[in-house]
Amino acid sequence: MSLRQRWHQTAFAAGMGARFVWERASTGIVFNPQAKGMREDPHPFYRRLRETDPVHRSATVDGYVLTRYQDVLGVLSDRSYSAEDRSWRRWPQVVRMIRAAGQPDPYEDGSPTMLRLDPPDHTRLRGLVSKAFSPRAIDSWRPRIEGLAHELLDALPAQGEMELVEALASPLPVVVIAELLGVPVEDRERFRAWSEDVAASLGDGGPEAARRSQRASDELGEYMLGIADDRRAAPRDDLISALVAAEDGDDRLSRDELASTCVLLLVAGNETTTKLIGNGVLALLRNPDALDLLRAEPKRIEATVEEILRYDGTVQFTSRFATEDAEIAGRPIRRGQQVALVLAAANRDPDRFPEPDRFDITREDNRHLAFSHGTHFCVGSRLARLETQIAIEALVTRLPGLTLGSEAVRFSENAILRGPDRLPLRY
Repeated sequence: MSLRQRWHQTAFAAGMGARFVWERASTGIVFNPQAKGMREDPHPFYRRLRETDPVHRSATVDGYVLTRYQDVLGVLSDRSYSAEDRSWRRWPQVVRMIRAAGQPDPYEDGSPTMLRLDPPDHTRLRGLVSKAFSPRAIDSWRPRIEGLAHELLDALPAQGEMELVEALASPLPVVVIAELLGVPVEDRERFRAWSEDVAASLGDGGPEAARRSQRASDELGEYMLGIADDRRAAPRDDLISALVAAEDGDDRLSRDELASTCVLLLVAGNETTTKLIGNGVLALLRNPDALDLLRAEPKRIEATVEEILRYDGTVQFTSRFATEDAEIAGRPIRRGQQVALVLAAANRDPDRFPEPDRFDITREDNRHLAFSHGTHFCVGSRLARLETQIAIEALVTRLPGLTLGSEAVRFSENAILRGPDRLPLRY
């Protein structure tokens, strides 16, 4: 069961509406990532929160919401803050709800992903997959990713309209992560559907989305374990074979850990990059001077993707839990409280980035937090960067007449992973 599913269940049970009323009365502002308008453009709200209450006491998260770059960076760098849900003081309440729904405590059955684990457990799991995401390993994928991007664009009519997510932004990363893991070609569409359903609980679909997400996660986990059994009998040069070898070795990767790691890699390697490509293309089309400069100087593609990550990265926020009493900007943080870290707000902090609301592909010193920081820095960041660079460069060089289409852009209902799920274009 995902953290977001547990959040939904806790929110409904505790009467979140009343908490919003309390929060507004106490602070004058409510941190509600599911509020209307947050999908299309959350940055005006982030700006208001950062300027008026940057260490915001929130009943919604049972703790504080941080929106300034240095505050977010400080927590991500501080080992006294835990990524483990069981460090939350409300975790016993969540566990009771999980068990009432017929599910086990994930920390007892060994199924939490490395995103929600601290060292040394996090270190062990991360080490098992990190070799597949090393610079040398990822750079070796460049020819294959370039070939896939051009194959997808070759399939388009000579001119007309396209829907970017369906045509390029979704199939490219799902094929790459499927091939990296070792998923058979004929199962990739199922693979993509599972990925979308697993991520559904990050939106505001409520209990039904949570149930759909849990069902997809269970099915995907069983599917991946079936492939793992095949690889145990006949290893191949893929990541599942490497994880199986680790499972049988001294690292003692359990079957639950194997399944949860594969599910994590699928969602992280697919949904985040799909939305990043969409956000990037949209930013370029809405900033034609930047698009013209990139077309004139394609070598700026790496800097362009870094600016996309800062300006409109996919992951909106993450969270940590205080393991001891602390203080942030004079505000007391109690042991067991949650601290929500709004990465997207930190990346537009004017104290760190001059003119932060300006999309500037010539920006220097662009050390954003789109991939987090510290122990949990995104293990797949190099792959996401490479896929986005290749996809966007192929689009802008091959389709010089690219513009927004006649239909409206539609954003995903995902509260954490923000990006368009429909982006019509003309070319």
